[in-house]
Amino acid sequence: MGRSTPRGRHVREIEYDALPSQATFHRLTSRFKGFSGPVGSGKSQALCQEAIRLSYMNPGRLGLLGAPTFPMLRDATQAALFEILDRSQIPYDFNRAENFIVFTEVRSKVLFRSLDDYERLRGTNLAWFGIDELTYCQEEAWLRLEARLRDPRAKMLCGYAVWTPKGFDWVYRRFVAEPVEGYDVVLAKPLENRHLLDQIPDFYDRLKRSYDTKFYDQEVLGKYLNVTAGRAYSAFDRPENVSFQEYDPREPLLWALDFNVDPMSSIIAQIDGEKIRVLDEIVLSRVTTEEACREFVRRYPNAQRVIVYGDASGNRMQTTGASDYGMMRRFFQQQCMNNIDYRVPSSNPAVRDRLDIMNGSLRSAEGGRYLQIDPRCKELILDLEQVVLLEGTMIIDKTKDPRRTHLSDALGYLVWQEKRHRQPIGFRNRRLF
Repeated sequence: MGRSTPRGRHVREIEYDALPSQATFHRLTSRFKGFSGPVGSGKSQALCQEAIRLSYMNPGRLGLLGAPTFPMLRDATQAALFEILDRSQIPYDFNRAENFIVFTEVRSKVLFRSLDDYERLRGTNLAWFGIDELTYCQEEAWLRLEARLRDPRAKMLCGYAVWTPKGFDWVYRRFVAEPVEGYDVVLAKPLENRHLLDQIPDFYDRLKRSYDTKFYDQEVLGKYLNVTAGRAYSAFDRPENVSFQEYDPREPLLWALDFNVDPMSSIIAQIDGEKIRVLDEIVLSRVTTEEACREFVRRYPNAQRVIVYGDASGNRMQTTGASDYGMMRRFFQQQCMNNIDYRVPSSNPAVRDRLDIMNGSLRSAEGGRYLQIDPRCKELILDLEQVVLLEGTMIIDKTKDPRRTHLSDALGYLVWQEKRHRQPIGFRNRRLF
């Protein structure tokens, strides 16, 4: 039942046993927030409960609930909201002709709109908006609504959305990979919905039998996948392999490079037992090898010992008369830095061998994660998620994006050098007889 506080604010109590991810989502105070989850993770419930909450927090103000198409809006979004309102006995008036409702206790109005014609979203100021299945909407629709979030009398301005992952699209970039300031996201865990499992215990088992592996990973496990080609680093999982890494000044710094004009790319790591911890990345456009060294020293001026790894082609002579590694040696000698070692092979490993060892370090057959990456390494993380193989081959596709492959290549040289002698029998998933 509803009740009024001494200040006249109306409080509505709703029976809602939120799942952990849902509860975290509702607690977020960011201006823009998202709920990314697999099928059955409670996205619709979170969408509608947040709409009710914001309507009561902004009495008398205007909000909007949207969906990619009108049929989806009518059959999924509105149906879910009306079911909650009726079950919770929340009074509202529905104007079917103009497609909006009014919460009669607080006089808040909610417009229902499809986002397939986003130019029609211009107009009245909003206190809040919520979007269902955002990955099926165009980015321009979201930007139109973002511009409408400007009601000066709103108690809490908020734009939010829920969605199922659909590859490395604009939603992934905006909310997950390179979040815009003021944005936050909750990544719901698979199999978390105990309410669904109580009612249909074999729900996920049936989907596993029906879906292929990639579709199951995306729809049921909620993973972000490259849906157009095979991932080179298929063992990489952002929640499992990305975590904050602290620099230990007592231990050597491992610096691995991929010599390239634009960008010149390198990663900095340390070894902790069996684990390789990637601390940082350096990505510089149109610089010399000496400038890359200068940037490394600027970031780590007090390194006690540095071990250099990288592409064997860096040993080739340049037009200047020196190889990349020769220029590095000359630079560090001029800086009176004598604590530099070089672990560079005479020739590069086979791509398949390097990918095998990388994937085994990202996740071993026993489930161990021996490669951890600091979240500041944004370009490296994008590499591990988006670098793909040419169809039917073990050849890395280097044509799709000029910024991709360089950092993962650099890391691969380091991992191959450190792990190859410790590689257990059977590691490569090949027959051994």
